[in-house]
Parts: sequence; C-alpha cells; structure tokens
Amino acid sequence: MDSLTQIVLGAACGEAVLGRKIGNRALLFGAIGGTIPDLDVYVGSLIYGNEIDAMLFHRGFMHSILFSVLAAFILGWVVHKLYDSGKRKGTTSVRNWISLFFWSLFTHPILDCFTPYGTQLFAPFTNYRVAFNNIAVVDPLYTLPFLVCIMVLMFFKRTSLKRRLWLKLGISISSVYMLMTVCNKLYVDSIFRKSLKESEIEYTRFSSQPAIFNNILWYGIAETSSTYFVSDYSLFDTKNRFLNFRSIPKQRDLKPETSKDVLNLSWFSNQYYSIYKLDDGTYKYNDLRYPLIDLDNPKSSVFSLKLYKDKNRFNMKPFEPEFDSMSNVLMAMWKRIKGI
Repeated sequence: MDSLTQIVLGAACGEAVLGRKIGNRALLFGAIGGTIPDLDVYVGSLIYGNEIDAMLFHRGFMHSILFSVLAAFILGWVVHKLYDSGKRKGTTSVRNWISLFFWSLFTHPILDCFTPYGTQLFAPFTNYRVAFNNIAVVDPLYTLPFLVCIMVLMFFKRTSLKRRLWLKLGISISSVYMLMTVCNKLYVDSIFRKSLKESEIEYTRFSSQPAIFNNILWYGIAETSSTYFVSDYSLFDTKNRFLNFRSIPKQRDLKPETSKDVLNLSWFSNQYYSIYKLDDGTYKYNDLRYPLIDLDNPKSSVFSLKLYKDKNRFNMKPFEPEFDSMSNVLMAMWKRIKGI
C-alpha cells in the first residue's frame, strides 16, 4: 500500500515490540523498518539502466519473506550495537531489535498482498505475484483511523496502559476494516459472475478490484479468447449487477515471443494487457488490471506506459496518467460511487 500506511503499520509493530522499553523511539524505528521494502524503487533505479527492469524490481526480492528474515537479523544486530551504550546499556537486547525489524519488515509485504499490484512474497524461489485484490493501494478508511490511534498513544508514558489500549484499538479497527474488504471482494466476485452469465459472456477467467481511495466502487474485467469485457459496479447501485459491459480487443501489436521485455510486461500484468502501435513508431502498453479512465475508450487505461526501442531492447518513458484534471477524475469517481 502507500508509504504513509506502511509507516503507520511499521510504527505499530515497533510499539508492540519495544514500546514499553524505549517509548516513542520504538515508533520511529518501526516506521523505518516499515519503509525499507519500498526503497526497492530507488534500488532498482540504481541497479538497472532500463526503466522496465527497474519497475519490475519493485515488490520483488525486497518484499519477500526471505528478505524480511535476513534484513531483520542484520538491522537488529547493527541497531542494537549502536543503541546499547551509555545510559541505555542493557535496556534492550539483540532479540528485541531483531523482533522489531522482522515484524515491521514482514507486515509490509503481507499488507501489500491484499492490493492488486502483486507482491513476490516467495522470491527468489518463485516469481509468483500474490495479489488478493480486496483493497486499493490507497484507502483512507484503512489508514486514517490507524494513524489517529498511533498519534494519540504517543502522548502517554511508555508504561501507561492507555498507550497499549490505543495500540490495540488502532490494530483492531484496521484489521476489522481489512476483513470487511475481503467480504466485499467475495460478494463483488459473486455479482460479477452472475452479471457475466446474464450477459451471456463466455469467459475463461476474470478479475475484480476496488477503485482507488475506496472500497465501494469496483472494476471488473473478464477475458475471452479474443476480447476483454470490462464494467464497474458500486455497492450503492440499485441493481446488484455489473451493467453496460464494454469490449476491449485483445490487441498485441508487440508479441511476448518476440521480446523478453514484452514477455516480462505480460507477466507483470498477469496477462491482462494490450499494446497499441502509435504513429511515431512507439507503443502504448495498457495494464488492464486497472480501470479505464473512460469506459467508452478502450485505450484510456489508468495504468499506461509508452514503450520505445532502446538499442536491442525496449525501454519505457515514466508513467503519466492521461487526463486533464485530477479533480475532474475524482468528481466523476465520486458521482459513480453514489450509484446508479
């Protein structure tokens, strides 16, 4: 999920492990641990000269269980050596610090698994991307109550029972909300199946996910041999169905078998994608796991990349959403959330 959410969750882990011993400093170190896996965005840019490789590095090894274990031992040992001196001598143990960093590191990719992007939790043993698709990458209803609870507990003494109460409250509220999104996902999937059947769409597989910032408006995509069918549904719609399916041709102006870069991008999108050749000789790659900006325009994907030839490979230009005004997009989404 977004960086703020991961900072809050990491801080909560730090508090749970070492809050009683070192107070608010546990929140700080937990927040640092919760941020570390997302540094793969910068690490990937340093390692790779190709932007596609750098993008694919994100949510890879640094989001794996193995990395959480290895990094926890290394960081725990180093931080303990630096912290355990002077008046702080003997107040904490190496085990305390390893535990703090493990939980703050490990909960980061676990939380990411609930989003649609995909997380290589078991790297390097497999490149399988875990994605439960039940919560958006940014969801204020998950983050804000959790954040408030963490901020409140900071004002109590480290030994105060009220501090533990606010920690438990923050974890409980966020966990209950996460469970609710899982229930929503199961419900929406059942509605999507019924909608496809009633629309007489013979699909081979489908995927659904919530729109950004909420868990009420959902987007669904179904695949056939030659076409994708997409639609959206709000929990406030008067009819419990995905209506007005739009078809998107399964256009592949670049084939995976002709380029390893295209093959990697097809893997990245879980095969839900299209590639269009543009007039200037470049190509537009649309990741169709994510909604269209305009359902009537099959080329208006929210997640779109511009591919170009770079020597004997393909490279990409930085992602730039194709809309004139974010406020107009948010207003349109808000209107759709209210239902039809």
